[in-house]
Amino acid sequence: APREQLGMSTCAGTWRPLSLVFLLGMAAGDVGCPSGCSCGYLEVNCTGQQLQEFPTAIPLDTRQLILAANNVSYLPAVELSFLADLVYLDCQKNLLGDDLDFTFVGVVKLVYLDLSFNNLTQVTFSTFSQLPSLVVLKISDNPNLVVIEKDAFANNTWLRHLDVSRTGLTFLDASTVQDLPYLRLLGLSDNLWHCNCSFLDFITWMTESSVHFPGEGYADNITCHTPEALHALRMPAAKVQLHASCQTHLHKRDYIFLCFIGFCIFFAGTVVAWLAGICAVIYQIHSSKEEEEEEEEDAV
Repeated sequence: APREQLGMSTCAGTWRPLSLVFLLGMAAGDVGCPSGCSCGYLEVNCTGQQLQEFPTAIPLDTRQLILAANNVSYLPAVELSFLADLVYLDCQKNLLGDDLDFTFVGVVKLVYLDLSFNNLTQVTFSTFSQLPSLVVLKISDNPNLVVIEKDAFANNTWLRHLDVSRTGLTFLDASTVQDLPYLRLLGLSDNLWHCNCSFLDFITWMTESSVHFPGEGYADNITCHTPEALHALRMPAAKVQLHASCQTHLHKRDYIFLCFIGFCIFFAGTVVAWLAGICAVIYQIHSSKEEEEEEEEDAV
């Protein structure tokens, strides 16, 4: 009997910590998945949950986080930094707006980032500079996105797919993309490109680059929106016209301006010479009178 009691107490002693571990594991599993979201191995999916804020209680080892189709207007940098192993972040179709600078400072392993269908207005150097491993970046369908600074992707040299389609962009500096050695896909479709002399370098890069343009296929299918003279003109044709107008051709007003400047210079030179001549004559007359007076005084 004592041996049986000892065995039962031993089993009970063994099962208590095991039960405790099991219960703690279950509790951790419940806490580790945000309410309304579905969680799998290293993945959290909160698609279409009408979230107003960035969800809490996300497992710290999460690699893939999907927040698509919600109403999130702000990504907290501190909470994101807890997800140091995150490589995939989908925030499309939210309300993310103005300032994303330094938001991703703690998720340096991020490879895929989708911020399409939001309210972004600008992309600066500080927006994505903390993401050196980024391969895919989608910021399309942000109608208020009007500025991408020329050094915005200077630290994202591994980028292979960049999508800026259907935004408010009218201009993009050639150096913004031509210094990305691994870029293969660049979405530019349905932007209101303003094809002027400042845009010529970018058009030249587009027509000579081996980069593929999703939705358009090739640069030949991308068109200018303004000015009116180049409206709907394909990029190769726009390149030819801009080369002619920006580098070798002077407008009528330019010739008029040059003639006016030449006349002004000629007139100014003539007036200066005339004044100098008058001054010289006056000086000569004055000197002659002084010499005559001195001679008369000597004669007396």
